[in-house]
Order: sequence, then C-alpha cells, then structure tokens
Amino acid sequence: MVISDDKQRFMPTSMDRIGCYNLDYKEAVLLTNSSNPLLRGEVDDKYQYSCDNKDSHVHGWISSNPHIGFWVITPSDEFRAGGPIKQDLTSHATSTSLAVCLFQFDFGVRLRNGERWKKVFGPVFMYLNSDSIKTRMQFGQTLRAAQETKKWPYDFPLSPDFPHLNQRGAISGRLFLNDGAITLVNSAYIGLAQPGDVGSWQENTKGYQFWTQSDERGNFSINGDRAFTYNLYAWVSGVIGDYKHHTNITIRPGSQVVMGDIVYDPPRNGPTMWEIGISDRTATEFYVPDPIPHLVNRYRQYDLWNRYTDLYPLHDLIYTVGVSDYRRDCFFSHVNRRVKGSYVATAWQVVFNARHVQMRGIYTLRVALASANFAEIQVWVNKHKGVGSHFSTGMIGGDNTISRHDIHGLYRLYSVNISGSQLLEERNTIS
Repeated sequence: MVISDDKQRFMPTSMDRIGCYNLDYKEAVLLTNSSNPLLRGEVDDKYQYSCDNKDSHVHGWISSNPHIGFWVITPSDEFRAGGPIKQDLTSHATSTSLAVCLFQFDFGVRLRNGERWKKVFGPVFMYLNSDSIKTRMQFGQTLRAAQETKKWPYDFPLSPDFPHLNQRGAISGRLFLNDGAITLVNSAYIGLAQPGDVGSWQENTKGYQFWTQSDERGNFSINGDRAFTYNLYAWVSGVIGDYKHHTNITIRPGSQVVMGDIVYDPPRNGPTMWEIGISDRTATEFYVPDPIPHLVNRYRQYDLWNRYTDLYPLHDLIYTVGVSDYRRDCFFSHVNRRVKGSYVATAWQVVFNARHVQMRGIYTLRVALASANFAEIQVWVNKHKGVGSHFSTGMIGGDNTISRHDIHGLYRLYSVNISGSQLLEERNTIS
C-alpha cells in the first residue's frame, strides 16, 4: 500500500486481522498470527494511514506478482470538507482505497428541515498501471496525478452543476503581515470558502473551497474558482490567529478579481514576554516519546497517550520558562493520567519570572490549541486548584486526534486577560 513517497508498507490481509488481539478501540488490532512474519507484533489500524487533504492526491496499492498498481487520484480539493489540513482516510487493510469527500468527524453535513443543498463530488480518477520494476510504477502514478491536476477542471462532465474553466473565475493579490513591522509573507495559506466567522472554513462541509500558498513575495493566485460569493481566509505558519477579509468576494464566470495588497494584523497587545512551542497549528515541535516497548510500530505509533503516565507516574509536567526546552520537556499532548484502569485529569504548570510588573496593567495569555477532544482547559494564576479557575474554555472539541494518530485537529485560539495585580515580582505559576 502506498500513500506517499515516505508512507508505504506491506499490508496485512483480512484473514490476518481475524483473531488478532483487539486494542483500545475496535479499528486497532495487534497482529499476532499474520501470514507475513514481518508483520507479527505490529499494530494495524486504518487511522494510521490517514492524511491531510493537501497531501492526499494519490494513494493505492501495488501487487507483488505481477506488479500491478491501482490508484485513487483526486485532482482537486475543491469538493473536500474542512480545507487543506483536514485529515481523512486513504487506503487501509483488506485492500480498501477510499475517495473521501464528506467525512467530517463521523457526522458529515447537517441539513435543516427543508433546506435545499447540492454539491458535486469529483470527478475522481481511478488509474491502473503495470511495470516490471515497482519503483517505476510509483513514479508513474505520481506523474499521472500531476497530469490530472493540470487538467482540472475536467471538460468532459456534461452536468450543468460542474462548470468548465471558462465558466469559472479567479482571484489574485498579495498578503502582508503587520506584527510590529510590515513584512511579506511566504507560504501563507490563502483560500476562498463559504462566508462565516474567522476560521469557520475548518468545519465547512456544505460548500466548495479553493486554496493556495503565497510565494516568497506574498503573491497569491487562485484559479478555476466556481461562481459564488465567498469570504477570503488566510493563516501564516508561525503566527497566531486567522485572517478573514472584511468584505465578501464575489466570483463571476470569466472574472478576475484583483485584491491588491491585503494586510493581516495578528492579535497582539504588547511585546511578548515568553512563548512555548511554535504557532504552526500542530504539536509536531513538542516531545513525542517512543512507543511502549512491547508494541513494535514501524509505521505510526500506537498508544502514545499512555506514555504520559509512564513519564509522569505521580506528578504532572512542570515547564520552567528559560530553563525547560519544549522539544524535550513538554509532552506533545495534554492528556489524562491512567490510574487503576481509569483516567484522571492532569494539571500542568508553567513557571516564569516577571519583572517590573505593572500592577494596573493587563497582561494577555494566548493559548493556541492544535486539537481538543471533549476537553476543558482551566487556567489558574498563582493560585491553587481549589480556589477556582481564572478562566475556563468550557467543554470543547470532538477531534479524536490522538486515537486517529494525527498531530493536529481543529485550530482554536483563546485569549486570557490577566490583571497585573495577580502577578508577582520574580516567580509566577500558571497552571
């Protein structure tokens, strides 16, 4: 099975999964009696083979003898749900290959009573090839995927609901970042999606989306856009928050909308005292431990959520600004601790020094979440847990990112105002 150049493996058969040891959820099994001895002791789980939309344009299978490939090629992401970094299933055991269009956290699209809705999914290209040399087959499917992408939108569909290129429009412009100084933005994600709140494109399933990335000069161009009235959204890796243009953008057949220069002002109330991690919408930069010893994972690591208990069996994580290194000292996910077959909440602490505190001033703590799943974050400032939290998110999230073996889900940003009177000269603790 091949998902990308660096994600591929020999796969267990459907018979290999029968009678295996079931793990924490039904999709995951420990291969104990595989017909391929090399797979025994490994975990197989369809979520191991998931992929972000932006990276999932071709996936499929290659048979060993003879070498025949079967590939699912998705030339465009315009009909997919959730935007470019939404994770969806690809191929998995029992020789399954999927063309996922509407999967959205197991719920899909919600329609109100009597609501009219129409959407075209695809076309998706199914490709078969063969070659005596397997590596040439993989190169062949990559080349074919690039060719199909260039053909988009296809000109053969006859349905009036699938507009051809001359019935579509385009948009272009240049994005700047204003974070203390005006700078050009390279590789920013910029897209058109249904009108909504800032960041609402992440949960949009009903409409079409069109995305690109800016070049080194901040220029962007999105071609082949369906006629519709959109919002223009953007975000910049390494910068907190989301951008949304203040006016609606109307694309008409054959039109070229020129936005000119647009500026994103990320949220900021003053100079940064300290930060932990990188604001890239993932938890990639934090400490990801090795899997538990008796599970030999050669592809993606199963059961990492329980490694927190192994590393912090009695006391929770304490991160000291200026001393700790988030790459080594900050666990990649704030999970519960396993205690006697159950799980209990955990309280992490951030310890930092503050000098020349403005007692009448307002400080801002910004918490950027890469994912959340039926969670609540409570924040205390220099107080013990029993006193009552300074801030709470309430119950949030349904991403299920950890068990899906991903490193991000929906992005959320919270801003917590802290009075200077709550801070101490020198040592402070936020928990």
